[in-house]
Amino acid sequence: MDSLITAAARALAAGDPLGALNRVALRSDPPALALRGIAMAQLGDLARAKTLLRSAARAFGPKGSVARARCVVAEAEIALASRDLGWPAKALDAARATLEEHGDAVNAAHARYLEARRLLLIGRIDEAEQALATLDPGQLPPALRAAHELVAAGIAMRRIRTGPAGAALDRARRAARQAGIPALAAEVESAALILDTPAARLIARGEERPLRLAEVEALLASDSLVVDACRYVVRGDGVVVSRATRPVLFALARLLGEAWPADVSRDALVAGAFRARHADESHRVRLRVEIGRLRRMLRPLAGIGATPRGFALTPRRAREVVILALPVEERHAAVLAFLTDGESWSSSALALALGASQRSVQRALDGLAATGKVQSFGSGPARRWVTPPVLGFTTSLLLPGPLPSD
Repeated sequence: MDSLITAAARALAAGDPLGALNRVALRSDPPALALRGIAMAQLGDLARAKTLLRSAARAFGPKGSVARARCVVAEAEIALASRDLGWPAKALDAARATLEEHGDAVNAAHARYLEARRLLLIGRIDEAEQALATLDPGQLPPALRAAHELVAAGIAMRRIRTGPAGAALDRARRAARQAGIPALAAEVESAALILDTPAARLIARGEERPLRLAEVEALLASDSLVVDACRYVVRGDGVVVSRATRPVLFALARLLGEAWPADVSRDALVAGAFRARHADESHRVRLRVEIGRLRRMLRPLAGIGATPRGFALTPRRAREVVILALPVEERHAAVLAFLTDGESWSSSALALALGASQRSVQRALDGLAATGKVQSFGSGPARRWVTPPVLGFTTSLLLPGPLPSD
């Protein structure tokens, strides 16, 4: 490798894409094409970066398997940055295996880190944690060590474990300072803001207040009966009753929890759970059936007693009944949660991350666009959707992933 290629590579490693381009911008040999592609990615021109990296991969000869694998890893990082979540993961696995076989431990670790980031983004928390566990951060260079700790912090936040999340962010800060890359340091500080930003709302006895992640963690560990509207479960005394597949039953549980210790009238339950404007006898019959089902399901945690005007929730051991609600409650909140990361998303990537059909996601995006909450650019397969962040809120509890004891 000649001196200009070496200097350009060092500039890229230090976060200086313009310095790298000054050395290789006029060259078209395979190593220069690859470095130009990475430089363009750092400058934000992802389409041009992808083209250059593919050209470089094709140009490397039969003996350039390691160089081609590095191009694949760089292209995978671009795909992740552009939220192309359908990018073939098998190609990244094959590239990682090639790099490990030839002793390129750093780039192989980078491939593993990209895999963990993608898994975290689509809510496969356990798999992301397993992928990260195969890496020894002590053997990584500072920049990659900071990225490793950012993923570890993201996993801890999605599990609502603020202690490990804060420790991982502290390690990421130290590694970012050692790397000396301003953009990386800014990314760490942006991630750290999540711990100090309201992540949910607590509703109890007719009042509500915002909660930070640490307060959510403390609430879930308390002796309160928690009607958790973030994951559609009811929690208390180490018992978790899921109602994610029965929205009517969860709606009834939430109405009863919001009114506790008072009761809720039958008409209010019918209107809130069945969306009926006027309750007739068929609605009242259905209400009795659904209350019976809910009573059986909540038996380990609470009883539901009939009152002259309706029904009331009676916790068995908990001294308090509270509602843990999303920071933003509106239609298509989950779609907005992904878009608030500041990146541009395609509808196919959102569908993959949400586990929904692309047609459903497209309808949600069209509805949000009609109210001015999201914007799109491009057309056809290249169409992307963006939205400004929801100021003052973190979206950790809107994204897919388990809470403690799930």
